[in-house]
Amino acid sequence: MLKIALESLGCSKNLVDAEIMMGILNRKGYKLVGEFEEADIILVNTCGFIESAKQESIDTILDLAQLKENGNLKLLIVTGCLAQRYAKELQSEIPEIDAIVGTGSYQQIDEIIANLEKENNIVSLNDIEFAYNEDLPRYVTTPEYMAYLKIGEGCDNHCTYCIIPKLRGRYRSRKMEDIIKEAKDLASKGVKELVVIAQDTTKYGLDLYGEVKLPQLLEELAQIDGIKWIRIMYSYPESITEELVKVIKKYDNICNYFDMPIQHASNKVLKLMNRHTTKEDIKSKVEMIRKYIPDATLRTTIIVGFPGETDEDFNELVEFAKDMKFDRLGAFAYSREEDTPADKLPNHLDEDVKLQRRDQLMLVQQEISQNLNAQKIDNEYEVLIEEQIEDKVYIGRTQGDAEEIDSIVYVKSENQLEIGSFVKVKINNALEYDLMGDVVNELA
Repeated sequence: MLKIALESLGCSKNLVDAEIMMGILNRKGYKLVGEFEEADIILVNTCGFIESAKQESIDTILDLAQLKENGNLKLLIVTGCLAQRYAKELQSEIPEIDAIVGTGSYQQIDEIIANLEKENNIVSLNDIEFAYNEDLPRYVTTPEYMAYLKIGEGCDNHCTYCIIPKLRGRYRSRKMEDIIKEAKDLASKGVKELVVIAQDTTKYGLDLYGEVKLPQLLEELAQIDGIKWIRIMYSYPESITEELVKVIKKYDNICNYFDMPIQHASNKVLKLMNRHTTKEDIKSKVEMIRKYIPDATLRTTIIVGFPGETDEDFNELVEFAKDMKFDRLGAFAYSREEDTPADKLPNHLDEDVKLQRRDQLMLVQQEISQNLNAQKIDNEYEVLIEEQIEDKVYIGRTQGDAEEIDSIVYVKSENQLEIGSFVKVKINNALEYDLMGDVVNELA
């Protein structure tokens, strides 16, 4: 029995593809192992979004390729976005790679591995706008209490800095009944937190049903027994509607959490980015959310140093961040990507200017976060326990924190807490981003 190990890089959407590949191979009788040194076959599911992600993918491939000489490794297979984008370069520059599998081919991973017995150096770049095969199994690799639920593939937004439509194709929604079936299956296996993902979740259903159906999908998901938290990620501000906010408010098991990547607040820069929104529109959406759900957690991402961004544009962005007081904000220096319209724009900025602006914005956000956290002292929050770090001390997160990307809560408890359980925690201390508190009582 051949042993297979997986390294999945990049976003949660990429991870779901990797989990489907693992499910296919598990069903075919391959043994899945956690240690690369034990594996006969290694899959590296790569990210090709920005320069730093590409470099991480290449470094990982090169590191694991060494196991062909000083390990059991027989086959090294590279899948995902980098494989789709740079198949020729990978094939010519890293001869240790046995197969390159694009984003449209991962559903045939078992056939590709079987064919490697007869031929070397397979490159499989099938149609990236493939139809979902809903019969494929999935081997969930996240902790047993949480799972990602991918509701669509591809993107139609065509932001000028982004390569995703070329790697993933047009936006394609899954059928609602298929999503509900998968969600019920995950709940039956003990999943308590469902994280709803797509390149843009707010466009869900438009291609299939002729209208946006995310509110209706959430209504259905909220009825599933056993699901305690439903978290929606990647919601573009222009598509956040009053109807959607009202559905989120209506159900206790839908997190009051809005992940809305605004990317900028200067209308000139937003236009250069081909973002279908304005500063005024973003502000009105934030106000609308806070009107209906005063304690909502708002998370956003910003790109600084975009081509043509002036000091005035950047200062406008900083003032907007101060005004909006987002609960969570991540700032990124613009990464120049070939084959994107932004690459061809004039007035690219020096790297040191981009990094200085990123650091300046993050200092502003750090102060905002510290002030918001200070207001939480003496409040009680429901916390999902994820890890024990020392005797009587645990790490968890609230409904306002997405796994791996947001803040954490340090929890003290005299009693042993179960990983994946929910407890009530009274906050007694606040750091810049994280909170500290004591267990008041156990919930589930």
